[in-house]
Amino acid sequence: MANTEKRDASLPGGLSAAKLRLEIQPELLGFETTADLKPVAGLVGQDRAIEAIRLSASIGDKDFNLFVAGREGMGRHTAVSTLLEQEATRRPTPADWVYVNNFDTPHKPNAIKLPAGQAPVLRKGMEDLVDDLANDIPALFDSDEYQTQRRAIEQEAGERQERPIAAFAEQVKEENVALLKTPMGFMLAAVVDGKPIKPDDYAELEPAERQAIDEKIERLQTQLAAILKEGPQLEKEHRQKVEKLHADMAERVVSVRVQALADDYTGNPEVTSYLAAVRRDIISNAELFLENVDDDNNGPFPTAIHKYHREPRFYQYGVNVMVSQAHAKRAAAPVIFEDKPSLNQLTGRIEHLSQMGTLVTNFTLIKPGALHRANGGYLVLDARRLLAEPYAWDALKRCLQSQSIAIISLADRLSLGSTISLEPDPIPCDVRVVLIGDRRLHMLLVMLDPEFGTLFKLFADFEDDLPRTAKNTRQLAEVVAAYAARENLCVMTAAAVAALLDHAVRLADDTRKLTLQLGVLGDIMREADHYARQAGRTVMQADDINHAVERADYRAGRIKNRMQEAVVRKTVLIDTAGHAVGQVNGLSVIGIGTHRFGRPSRITARVRLGAGKLVDIEREVELGGPIHSKGVLILSGYLSSIYALDVPMSLHASLVFEQSYGGVEGDSASAAELFALLSALSGIPIRQGLAVTGSVNQRGEIQAIGGVNEKIEGFFDICKARRLTGDQGVLIPVSNVDNLMLRQDVVEAARAGKFRVIPIRSIDEGIEILTGKPAGKRRRNTVFPTGTVNALVEDRLRAFAQKRRQFAEAPPDKTAQGGAS
Repeated sequence: MANTEKRDASLPGGLSAAKLRLEIQPELLGFETTADLKPVAGLVGQDRAIEAIRLSASIGDKDFNLFVAGREGMGRHTAVSTLLEQEATRRPTPADWVYVNNFDTPHKPNAIKLPAGQAPVLRKGMEDLVDDLANDIPALFDSDEYQTQRRAIEQEAGERQERPIAAFAEQVKEENVALLKTPMGFMLAAVVDGKPIKPDDYAELEPAERQAIDEKIERLQTQLAAILKEGPQLEKEHRQKVEKLHADMAERVVSVRVQALADDYTGNPEVTSYLAAVRRDIISNAELFLENVDDDNNGPFPTAIHKYHREPRFYQYGVNVMVSQAHAKRAAAPVIFEDKPSLNQLTGRIEHLSQMGTLVTNFTLIKPGALHRANGGYLVLDARRLLAEPYAWDALKRCLQSQSIAIISLADRLSLGSTISLEPDPIPCDVRVVLIGDRRLHMLLVMLDPEFGTLFKLFADFEDDLPRTAKNTRQLAEVVAAYAARENLCVMTAAAVAALLDHAVRLADDTRKLTLQLGVLGDIMREADHYARQAGRTVMQADDINHAVERADYRAGRIKNRMQEAVVRKTVLIDTAGHAVGQVNGLSVIGIGTHRFGRPSRITARVRLGAGKLVDIEREVELGGPIHSKGVLILSGYLSSIYALDVPMSLHASLVFEQSYGGVEGDSASAAELFALLSALSGIPIRQGLAVTGSVNQRGEIQAIGGVNEKIEGFFDICKARRLTGDQGVLIPVSNVDNLMLRQDVVEAARAGKFRVIPIRSIDEGIEILTGKPAGKRRRNTVFPTGTVNALVEDRLRAFAQKRRQFAEAPPDKTAQGGAS
């Protein structure tokens, strides 16, 4: 039970209000509004990261890819984009790449490199070539010259087929046999009285006559079969002559058209070789162009020129432009940001069409990926998204290692493909890859992927904050002004900028630092701009910034308010007045998303005679983390090294966070636990109006902790809800004084003497404030002064040791012996 007896010792005054919130003075910024400032481009305080980005962007070696790490909202993407765009202008514009048909092996399309901007020109040239030939070739085959030669071939072929038949017909006629042509072919029949004999008349003949006729017909049939056997060969020769005529006729116009196109690419052997293959293929397949004659145009006016190159039958003469610089806004290397770095989006894909229930493809359905678009320049990827995509990371590493871009679909990678596919030529890869992620991800890649370090040799680590100097403060104000101008926000007064920079100090958790979380500051500015415009003002004031900060905290404070309500209603037991033995208010920080707040917890200690064991109940039930358990072991080491050094430690103590139903981690409560333990051992009560935060080492020194502002404010809110008495406050490590950037209401309460923030350096200093009793220093005679806290603690431990020895020396109890027997 808490003891409300009034103590004689008075509390120290604590830190002054000026040290609780070291604000930036608007008049020292040197301007009245941000309109007076010249907006600056770039980042402040990121020299180390900027050097790494510039090096990666400019160095020629292939493996100097870059990993950019830092917290969200640090301006990483903006810095990478700006610096890469600057360096891109110093690099040459990369070449164009196209895929064309491989007429020898169509499933392996050829990749051709072209000067920048020439890929669409080649594609247009091939389209015009097809369109021109689709008009020229039919016109050529309609000419009198072609018709005359074709008729001569047809006539010759007819004569070569009819001449042997005619001669044979004369031969059989002399032997009284007729050659008849039927729908089933040629047929021989004996002739009697000038007419083919009928079956009935044939049956009435004498056997000898029938036998003679049969023998003669059989002999002539053999001759006829020999003559007819030459027919297919004659047809083949006829077809070859027609094809040769077509090729000879087509070559006249095809050679002229193709040569006219090839003259534009005399310096590119790959293109000239391709055009030579196109020439050969068109000449040998000239019939394709004869199917385009339009016989439906019977009107008085000609129709518009038909785009023959769009017809599917001519796809093999198309040019698939993979990447081209023809439409680039400037002569520079490309800088590509890929938001969805899947396998297909990185290395490209091969699409398919459904034809007759089957999926088919061709080289015109090859689609480029981000590596193709960034070739010769820079590719920026989000590391976490990249690693989340199946096989994307492996594909990227393979391309960087081989310095070529090979298109492999996910179905082929998983051996699930059952359709016709292609094997396009790999395209040489010259890309500088920039991954943007966090430090943990970079650490995991270094540890778990041995290839990562060889491919990504550079690391740009963005600073979380920068020193709070006059120069840096001014530069950050200029960055704020540039952001306001870029986002079309209201002009900010110097007081508004100072309020925003105060919040930057608060986010840095250090009065000597300014946070570089520009994204968070930008959110505050936009919300403050909204409030200013709602009020009908065109100038943003300090009240708008403060209101935005307060409302953001309010929106995220539902759980915090519920926890405070539980304390105020005494559902969760926390005393803010009176005294109690073995009981102290500890402080912790709870994080919900990006919002943090402080929460007080009652820590209690109980002691008795034992074998020197200190029980951490949180650890025993597996609610305490390893760092918390380490803190408890450290305070155990402090006890055993400070008190009753000449007797065995005969203490059995237990420590617990009361009404704690979740995990406890961290050592920031180890000082509070030690104070509770000292109070329980000495029997001296602790002021419950005070809360404690800080870790302790084995020498009893109070060490710095994190979240000091939130912890102080969490306890202050409880005290304020119950009424501030002037005897309430928080003990913090001296080393945390530089981290104080408390809310304005806490500062005002401290200025009015209603709340205190008291820095302490050691356990002795803290126990004196908490108990109002002197801690006591060991004298030359090795004893503590009588009546001091340390003397009482040591006396209690010696008493435990004495009782333990007496218990060990006492004779066995007769009752126990009888019971045992």
